[in-house]
Amino acid sequence: MKELKQLVIDGKSDRAAALVARLLDEGGSADVLMEQALIPAMDTVGKLFQDGEYFLPELLVSAKAMQRSVEVIKQRSTTGTVTKSGKAVVGTVKGDLHDIGKNLLVMALEGAGFEVVDLGSDVSTQQFVEAVKKHQPHVMGMSALLSTTMYMMKDVIEAMDREGLHAGVKIMVGGAPLNDDYAKKIGADFYGPDCIAGRDYARAIVAHKN
Repeated sequence: MKELKQLVIDGKSDRAAALVARLLDEGGSADVLMEQALIPAMDTVGKLFQDGEYFLPELLVSAKAMQRSVEVIKQRSTTGTVTKSGKAVVGTVKGDLHDIGKNLLVMALEGAGFEVVDLGSDVSTQQFVEAVKKHQPHVMGMSALLSTTMYMMKDVIEAMDREGLHAGVKIMVGGAPLNDDYAKKIGADFYGPDCIAGRDYARAIVAHKN
């Protein structure tokens, strides 16, 4: 477990995936691998990122190693599933095709054991609403990189309020043109300056509900 954790921290995707496959073949539990190696690895990476010891390139390679490892678990696990800690719906708002920040959040949430419904980019208000109705997530995350598209977030939140959905799901927003004041102004529950902050908030919401 210690070796697997370090391989993910170091971003050694091929070696991490191979070790996961071997441990599963030897009878290892998918949930144990997640709880004792993979999730702790991404926790460490998140702290290194927030402390300024890791930067975006390091974060990306570690996230890739985590993603590869989880893919192997999904393919090789005898149950075919991994116990999830929570559920999230994530997307970049209508008119915005930028997805790097959204993808980082997806990887951070998956690394924390979340089941993530990734709606992609250029997501309409109705698509967000329908996804929340269908999947009933703990949190919904919206991303925008452009000042001309960030206003779509307000439309989505207003639609969620009209449909009576906001009471059951916390709404996270993030992206370069946003700040905490804007998030509060449009009725969002949380502004995430980076993907790790978003992950930690989502975790806190699930822990509170449980």
